[in-house]
Amino acid sequence: MRIVVAHNRYREAQPSGENTIVDAEIGQLTAAGVEVLPFLRSSDEIPTMSKAAKALLPISPIWAPQAQHDLDRLLVEHRPDVLHLHNPYPLLSPWVVRTAHKRGVPVVQTVHNYRQVCSSGLYFRDGVICQDCRGRALGVPAIVHRCYRGSRAQSALMATTLAVHRPTWRSVDRFIALTSAVADHLRDYGIPDERIVVKPNAVPDPGAPAPLGEGFLYLARLTPEKGLDLLLEAWRRHPVGALGPLRIAGDGELRPLVEAAAAERPDVHYLGQLDRAGVRAAITSSAVVLATSTWHDVLPTVIIEALASGRPVLGTALGGIPYLVGADTPREPAGTGPAEVASAPAGAASGPAIPAGIKPGAAGWVVPPEPAVLAAALPVARAGAGVLATAARARYERLFHPDVVTRRLIDIYAGVAGNRTTPAQP
Repeated sequence: MRIVVAHNRYREAQPSGENTIVDAEIGQLTAAGVEVLPFLRSSDEIPTMSKAAKALLPISPIWAPQAQHDLDRLLVEHRPDVLHLHNPYPLLSPWVVRTAHKRGVPVVQTVHNYRQVCSSGLYFRDGVICQDCRGRALGVPAIVHRCYRGSRAQSALMATTLAVHRPTWRSVDRFIALTSAVADHLRDYGIPDERIVVKPNAVPDPGAPAPLGEGFLYLARLTPEKGLDLLLEAWRRHPVGALGPLRIAGDGELRPLVEAAAAERPDVHYLGQLDRAGVRAAITSSAVVLATSTWHDVLPTVIIEALASGRPVLGTALGGIPYLVGADTPREPAGTGPAEVASAPAGAASGPAIPAGIKPGAAGWVVPPEPAVLAAALPVARAGAGVLATAARARYERLFHPDVVTRRLIDIYAGVAGNRTTPAQP
């Protein structure tokens, strides 16, 4: 099987889980015997472009003529079975879907955000969830509020791009929704069920989990939508030391908030920005990982990393978080998956009642993004971590292990490769 993987890389100065996932997926596919033809552009290329190329940048989200020329040449020369698109902005453009279809190549797209509808891709504005552009032919609210890069002009361009390419997106042969929440977003956009497949990302297997550590870990960008304010307000409702340590890792605009909390309370520890080894060590040192986003977070990779290390997760009931911890569907009967017999949540019949608002899942708990409910859930998670540790690892092995996810992806390719049409002649 021969696959073109198309992706516009985000700037290296802006840490991107999407870049990491694409790189890992290429490696996993190659290891599985798939011939991968990377078709990559990077936003880091923009400062070094010629004046002529820079002059075309304003239209590149809509068309990107150089990318279409280069892709067309690649498709004619290599005749791939499928084109797999990730992020098309700004240097590829959704037009690559039309270019591939012109050559008879079916297209799969992994949906990493909500940018079919939302110019920022987040459904989040001014500190709260915003879906003002849903159902509109043109996202005028995005222009008014400068949702794309803080610029009214660039927001107008992105809103126009989304309007122009609505038929383009609806022509994609198969959408990969990373979670059930993304699948719901696509259905709301008008994509039929038969063209949506739920397939999460994978993270490398860290090996057999170490014994549970102590306390909680919050690892994320230190930005408003990641719910740092929510977490700290909930944490302050408990006496110092009552829950063990709270370790916070990451960097961003809210770093001063973390530093102030660490200075205020000896049970709050700021770890800074961590490398891969540091992330692994921080997860191992903790008992529960937190994912307290206040937006519809698509797929926080830290949750999968936590499950891989046998750490249950306490998160908000938004976006893909309930799917990841197994709280978006009825719990599976014991014995239906590896080690599921050990997956009864804290607060089941054998334990104390769980306070209202806390929903247990196969590998953790979710709560509404409210300080009082999160505060009530923290001791529940601390007490139940040992019960769910084995189930967390089992969920990773069953749904998020690279071997499982790569086989699923290859099956998706095979399912659309038969849709190849007779290519147009060069």
